[in-house]
Amino acid sequence: MDKHSLIDILNRDFQDEHAAVIRYLAHGWMEGEDTPLGSSLISISREEMWHMHWLGSIIGELGGEPNFIPAHYPFDPTSRSTMLRSYIEYEERLVPHYNAEADKVDDHHIKRVLKREAWESAIHMRKFQRKLGKLSPEEASVLPGKESELPMGLIDSLQKEVSGKYTEMLQHLRTSWVFQKNAMISWRIMDQAMEKMRHLAHFAESIAEDGILPQFKPGRIVMETAIVPSLKKAAEDVMAARKQHLKLKDDVEVKKHSGLVINMDLTVQQEEYQGAEITGWIKDIKDM
Repeated sequence: MDKHSLIDILNRDFQDEHAAVIRYLAHGWMEGEDTPLGSSLISISREEMWHMHWLGSIIGELGGEPNFIPAHYPFDPTSRSTMLRSYIEYEERLVPHYNAEADKVDDHHIKRVLKREAWESAIHMRKFQRKLGKLSPEEASVLPGKESELPMGLIDSLQKEVSGKYTEMLQHLRTSWVFQKNAMISWRIMDQAMEKMRHLAHFAESIAEDGILPQFKPGRIVMETAIVPSLKKAAEDVMAARKQHLKLKDDVEVKKHSGLVINMDLTVQQEEYQGAEITGWIKDIKDM
């Protein structure tokens, strides 16, 4: 198999895993991270993030660009039971799919990764089957969520913050995978990408706890070909986000929700740290 064909195949897998991350996170947050089903869904979503990472890293190492448009995740939103059955079917489909791809690949590392994707998908399928079996008839027949308490204006603002942090996170992931030759910067920007995920969760959990599905709508991913412009873009993004969040902290509706205020305080302090760190990396590279 030629390199371009391999990158195309891996990108389609990457998009499938991306879709799974979003689906399980959104459902998990709506159930509540402190519930057995919610915590399990979020745990599985983190494993799907590793699947994304393995594939994205290989794509970047091969000289490709990860395709950050998630695949369509076909699920039945009628009830908890129909959603879980959809998850079982999705993961079940991936097992022979990944095994078949592994059989076509010559590179031993990529072959092992694809085989691992297959058997971990089989484990996820079994976990979803177990969760489905533990639901009471009442739980199985309804959906998670409750009556909304937050005003729609605030919900809209929080949805925009979810999309903004989602875009920042994907941009960082792209930088980490594409510029792997600069190993130290690659790992540092990956670490910051994980912090973006925490920020995203702060906003998304507030939305989901109000019974509304968080929306993942990323902006444009900039495909810089050099590390310094990529880092400058990252610094500009984080400082623009911090400016916006300082303004949002003063919103009258935000101040009514102490948990959201605490998360906002943490986010703006972390963003100040992130901006300073990235600026320092740029200086270090220029001084080399």
